[in-house]
Amino acid sequence: MKRTIINIVLILTIFIIYLLQLNFFNWFTIAGVMPNLFIILVLFIGLFTSKNLGIIYGISIGLALDLLTSQTVGVTAVAFGLVGLLATIFDKNFSKDNRITIIFIVTASTILAETFIYLLNYVFLDSNINILAFVKILAIETLYNIILSIILYPLIQRAGYYIENEYKGNRILTRYF
Repeated sequence: MKRTIINIVLILTIFIIYLLQLNFFNWFTIAGVMPNLFIILVLFIGLFTSKNLGIIYGISIGLALDLLTSQTVGVTAVAFGLVGLLATIFDKNFSKDNRITIIFIVTASTILAETFIYLLNYVFLDSNINILAFVKILAIETLYNIILSIILYPLIQRAGYYIENEYKGNRILTRYF
């Protein structure tokens, strides 16, 4: 029963983040670049739940975003699925209590996802590649995601440990071995 409620809350969170991305962050862009809160959400789900759930939510969120906003279906889904997988790898190798570690995780995930999306869109859409503009956008988006994850992390951490206790149980020592 608790897992069902957790999944309903996560789905509601997806809708709230979509509305924030669509409405609120259009007003607060830096050089025309918005943060990607979905990367932070998929990281959160992958870090604090099971490996499969992080990947499933990543693919589902990416597929929904592809259907709603993209020209190519599946690119964002694969990228977010990789972020969900990467989050489970980070969960096994790094501590979630240190903010510097979280900054590293958010940075690596944002760079990986956006680079993957950019390269696959280049391949599938056969568009011109502009490395300088991409690096500028990537740097701003990564910085934006880092700032938002630092601000939101106390809330994420509190909710995450509750969800982790439900999905993984109290296996603190065994997760490091």
